[in-house]
Amino acid sequence: MAVTHASLNGRAEARELRPFESWPGGASPAGYVRRPLDDEASRFFDEQGFLVVENALSSDEVDELRREAVAICRGERGDLPGTDPGPAGESDDEAMRRILCIHFPHKVSPVMERQLAHPAIVETLTTVIGPNVKCMQSMLFIKSAGKPGQAWHQDEIYIPTRDRSLTGGWIAMDDATVENGCLWVIPGSHRPGVLYYQEWHADPRFDCAFEARRYPWTDADAVPVEVRAGSIVFFNGYLLHRSLPNYANAGYRRALVNHYMSAASLLPWYGGTLPEGQHVSIADHRDIVMIAGEDPYAWKGTEQRHGPHVRPSGEGGCGNLKYNEEALTRLSEQGGHSSNRER
Repeated sequence: MAVTHASLNGRAEARELRPFESWPGGASPAGYVRRPLDDEASRFFDEQGFLVVENALSSDEVDELRREAVAICRGERGDLPGTDPGPAGESDDEAMRRILCIHFPHKVSPVMERQLAHPAIVETLTTVIGPNVKCMQSMLFIKSAGKPGQAWHQDEIYIPTRDRSLTGGWIAMDDATVENGCLWVIPGSHRPGVLYYQEWHADPRFDCAFEARRYPWTDADAVPVEVRAGSIVFFNGYLLHRSLPNYANAGYRRALVNHYMSAASLLPWYGGTLPEGQHVSIADHRDIVMIAGEDPYAWKGTEQRHGPHVRPSGEGGCGNLKYNEEALTRLSEQGGHSSNRER
């Protein structure tokens, strides 16, 4: 008997839902596609707010990302604010389990930087956003067994765009399942174009401090987005989404998550404090990487406003201001990173 959407969330929270049981008859659900994309894929994204591109990365590319994640966690790409060097003789697993999430890994890792403009990402984003696309953020989630998830939220709350074009690209480095903490989405919740009220939840299952509330859906409307390693989940910045903790007995739910938007739009992303003399109507964060097309504002140049750092568990959102400042200082001393090159 097919499992109804209404029962999925409750069974998952009760830890009764098996990995990939949400797939009807064992086949990929609606909205799971392969390249090249067709018009139906674009329509699904517009209507539902998300899209899964399966087999986007080869097994070799996934293995390369996994090795690079180990190197970053072991400090082989430099010390990152927010974490201390591990003890002598620390294993790879021990180094990985100490970290939940690293912000802006593309600024220390050429491997992570190269994935910003993976062909599957460029093809999908130029289809759902437009010909000119820029990236402003990357996050590497390690999420080992026992680590928390993230409560219901909308990414546009944290990264505001002028044209509502914010889109996440969630690269699965492992199979992501209901057991190890896959994404959950409320399909179509982006369509009203409303940023919903957020408040403190104090729920130890989640690492972020705030949760979206006062929206016209319930958890029963949510569906899990279980994917195989190498898939990429794309989702609109207004889409309500969350993840539950990694309840597996061992292992990881690793993912490289990048955020993109139309290069034609300004990006007023300043954490509440605008640069001196800059009015909100023309505020434009320029710590970006172009991944497709042309930058209409190339004459402004680029800047370093974010540095690679570790997100402390329990402090969600878009990173830690103190650690970000430390990271920027280190980048300045090192002469910056190649992510600010024009492409």
